[in-house]
Amino acid sequence: LMTKEVYKYLHGIRAQVDGIMVGCETVRTDDPSLTVRYVEGKNPVRIIPCSTANVPYNAQIFSKDAPTVIVTTQRAPLERIEKIKSLGAEVLIVGEDLVDFEKLLPLLYEKGIKKLMVEGGASINWEFMRLGFVDELRLIHLPVVVGGENVPTLVGGEGFKSLKKILPFSIVNHFVIDNFLITEWKVKR
Repeated sequence: LMTKEVYKYLHGIRAQVDGIMVGCETVRTDDPSLTVRYVEGKNPVRIIPCSTANVPYNAQIFSKDAPTVIVTTQRAPLERIEKIKSLGAEVLIVGEDLVDFEKLLPLLYEKGIKKLMVEGGASINWEFMRLGFVDELRLIHLPVVVGGENVPTLVGGEGFKSLKKILPFSIVNHFVIDNFLITEWKVKR
């Protein structure tokens, strides 16, 4: 749905980060490559949290274009972990039943991933919002309305139970590329 110029904007951001993260559901649904293609720049490390290591072995994230780290848990079957390693990806076990993002981020920092771009999906976005790990938010508003009860949202999860716990944002920039509104936000701390 996006134009080449909008992809240039998105990939320009990718080129500035050390790591890029999407959840395993996004990998299963969209099969993204998570590389920099429309501008010059180095590919970020692809980081995929997946509690059971249930990622498709033929997914583009296993291409040799960029390093890939699958973050899983102790409940992930050993045969999946071994298969993922055989595909050239690194595997980190961080958590018992669910990926522990509070433990993961320091590990990524130690690996040189100091600037992380989280592209979603909704569950991953919720975890980062819930834990207060978001510094900025960049939104590309598509000039279409999809609608429907089962359409994914920007942020999933249970939502904030109290207005006192929500993350307040301040808009710092907005502009239009082709017919797409781009908004850039910073968390008010």
